[in-house]
Amino acid sequence: MKRLKYHKDRRNPAAAPKHAKPGQRPLKTLERVISKAGLGSRTDACSWIGAGRVKVNGKIISDSNHWVDLEHDRVTMDGKPVAAGEKYYLLLYKPKGYLTTARDPEGRPTIYQLLTGVSQWVFPVGRLDLDTSGLLLLTNDSQFAERITNPAFKVPKTYLVKSQTRLSSEQLDRLRQGVQLKDGLTRPAQIDWLRDAGNHTFFEITITEGRNRQIRRMLEAIESKVSKLVRIAIGPLAIGTLQIGHWRELTPAELRLLDHTAGCPQPIESTL
Repeated sequence: MKRLKYHKDRRNPAAAPKHAKPGQRPLKTLERVISKAGLGSRTDACSWIGAGRVKVNGKIISDSNHWVDLEHDRVTMDGKPVAAGEKYYLLLYKPKGYLTTARDPEGRPTIYQLLTGVSQWVFPVGRLDLDTSGLLLLTNDSQFAERITNPAFKVPKTYLVKSQTRLSSEQLDRLRQGVQLKDGLTRPAQIDWLRDAGNHTFFEITITEGRNRQIRRMLEAIESKVSKLVRIAIGPLAIGTLQIGHWRELTPAELRLLDHTAGCPQPIESTL
């Protein structure tokens, strides 16, 4: 598999910043340090920490929420240093009926069952719900994931939608202008009508935010529902010829395009 490179007191975790500001030391919880190093999921990390296998500066830490200074603290597991590994960036064509979690207590299939041959722990960049298929990015690079998912970067996501009812021009215009949801007014969306077929309308919608089940709730807000939903693009990146249920690595050129879309001035270096 090819690889791409790229103080606040723990007693008051609510006061600790999720993201360090310029000039501040980068802080992460211990379980995130381990998972982002590619050793396993956050659930795995919590289990290892609870078992006493993890030390910070030579001291066993059993609290997974312990804050770690990435520049000054030394983290080890089973006596071996925990360091950021090689960076991985994958594109998966997620099928309908798969969860984007590592494990499901109900035994439903998850995307990790599709990642045959991936030796490093990766996590999904954003989510696609159980009944949604399409383009899903996975990585072990949290900064990259933040740029793609944070609405502040305005990275567009495009979906193919089949509605349960035929939509009028007025309903499509409401989506274009933004609709009121329980968590606020949505940003204006780009709507490209494709065709009407029977009692259904097929159209593409591009949004620059990623609220939970947003497209489905937007359709409900205009008195309709989603019959089928497929994410077909993130920024300039499209599924292309990738077969459903399969994955591939992103190319350096694709990573540069995504960074450019997110307004990131520094390209990701590659060892390819």
